[in-house]
Amino acid sequence: MTRFLNGLARFRRGPWEMVASILIAIGVFMLMQPFVIWAYTYSFITTLVGTVMFIVVSHFPEDD
Repeated sequence: MTRFLNGLARFRRGPWEMVASILIAIGVFMLMQPFVIWAYTYSFITTLVGTVMFIVVSHFPEDD
């Protein structure tokens, strides 16, 4: 856990890609669920933010 938090603080690729991937997965889940309308409403923007975030953090340096 400490290594993950240090990676986030030092802007390393691995931890930030994991956060972006989780955000994409949450957006897709929000899109597919039929129960909560606000989740469906914000699903596209959540997925889009995760995708753009993944593209940006793919240019971060590798883990040490």
